[in-house]
Amino acid sequence: MQKSTAASGKYLNIGNEGFRSIRNSEYVDKTGLIRFMNKCLDTPQKLICVSRPRRFGKSFATKMLCAYYSKGCDSKELFEDLQIAKDPAFAKNLNQYEVLYLDITLFLSTLKQDDMLVERMEQEIINDLGKVYPEVGKEQHLVDALCAFHERTEEKMILIIDEWDAMFRECKGQTHILDAYILLLRSLFKSSLTDQLFSGVYMTGILPIKKYGHESAVSDFYEYTMVDPCPLQEYIGFTETEVEMLCKKYQKDYALMQQWYDGYFVGGIHVYNPKSVMESILRNKFSSYWTKTETYEALRDYIDMNFDGLKDAVIDMLGGAVCEVDTGSFQNDMTSMKSKDDVLTLLIHLGYLAYDEEKQTVGIPNVEIRQEFIRAIKNGNRTELMRAIQRSDDILRATWQMDGGTVAELINEIHDEDTATVFYNNEQALRSVVKMAYLSSVDYYTKMEELSAGKGIADLVFYPKVGVDKPALLVELKWNKTKEAAIAQIKEKNYMNVLKNYHGNILLVGINYNQETKEHSCLIEKAFCNNP
Repeated sequence: MQKSTAASGKYLNIGNEGFRSIRNSEYVDKTGLIRFMNKCLDTPQKLICVSRPRRFGKSFATKMLCAYYSKGCDSKELFEDLQIAKDPAFAKNLNQYEVLYLDITLFLSTLKQDDMLVERMEQEIINDLGKVYPEVGKEQHLVDALCAFHERTEEKMILIIDEWDAMFRECKGQTHILDAYILLLRSLFKSSLTDQLFSGVYMTGILPIKKYGHESAVSDFYEYTMVDPCPLQEYIGFTETEVEMLCKKYQKDYALMQQWYDGYFVGGIHVYNPKSVMESILRNKFSSYWTKTETYEALRDYIDMNFDGLKDAVIDMLGGAVCEVDTGSFQNDMTSMKSKDDVLTLLIHLGYLAYDEEKQTVGIPNVEIRQEFIRAIKNGNRTELMRAIQRSDDILRATWQMDGGTVAELINEIHDEDTATVFYNNEQALRSVVKMAYLSSVDYYTKMEELSAGKGIADLVFYPKVGVDKPALLVELKWNKTKEAAIAQIKEKNYMNVLKNYHGNILLVGINYNQETKEHSCLIEKAFCNNP
């Protein structure tokens, strides 16, 4: 294939300026994605759809692919120091393809969103092609224009669609627009035409491809998602190795970086949100950066949905627990919610929850996202969730102040409101109530349960996180005994040994439940731990 000096347009062969801008800043090498796509070109696997949350580098990837494949530009210098330059197929495919790049969010922001939106979008693209190949511009439908383009050039193109699912996110409930969009995609990706028109297609978005019943709207794509990412998991975000490298280069605390932005475990590896990691480095501050790119209202609306078990799942996850989830029924849109599992699955794709594919469980990944949950709950309609968060904050504050009376009083309230009558006089219920009481501890502590310590088992241990100036907590629970007996057991069995390598203040918290009076009591004492 001879290298062309092909003309460029608004959508055709947009060149390498986008990727050049990226390279002018700190760049983490993700060109292994090019190697993967090169292997897929002109094979049955050439239709690729990669979905991941916002601010996880989707547009960076599409700009990189445009720079690498597009005719009409010379991108060798942009890639020659990156991993892909060592690949045998590097020179073969570099700037050798007509590339059509479509950013669906651009059409949504510039075209009127009425029943003719999709038709106007098609005409925009056809007109752009027609500036380079006039005969193509005579067609009425995009698929016909691409067929005319192929007849004119005798070449296949690479099609890149960024934010392909933006239609479903921005035009919720506008059936005519969404149906027309699905028909457009189906016309482009009919198996009879795909081999003729495209050497490769790369689509990226937040949601997997929309389902109709049990079938995909566009069935021939190979999909790589937050639920099923292999083998592209290392390109979803920054890997641990990459973040460690950045922390070392910029002298940042890696342990704090983990607490704030780690927690997504996809395809067997930990990945970080690239937006947040880079913002924290550039601004020299750990804070919530990714969540500031969108208001909390979206998360709040999903939390407020009144599906059975959703409230309990949110409370458990706020306390650091994980919940089982069935991702199979999710219809890959933002409107067809029918169960708790559908809501949790959507939140996985949106990046608010982290999914463990092997265990099929879900949880809140890190400090940054937990803060967003708290913000959404405090401004939502689930008063029981708001009350649980506020009460937990009060309990933690009272614990630090060694106010055992207030701790006991608030735990009584939780026990009365949130424990089913049949389980009220149950030792496991006491443990569940106390864990709920200390939901807010996850912001400050790593929680451990039933740890071997000294001569026995410590019920609950709260170890301060890196950078947190708070005392460690040792909590012992008793049933029909006394709060003093709980404290005595901590001392007699030397539970403080569980805090290995810990030097500092520690609060011993003894909690007893009296089955006859149905009241809790709490005693808090201060100690100092100096374990080797």
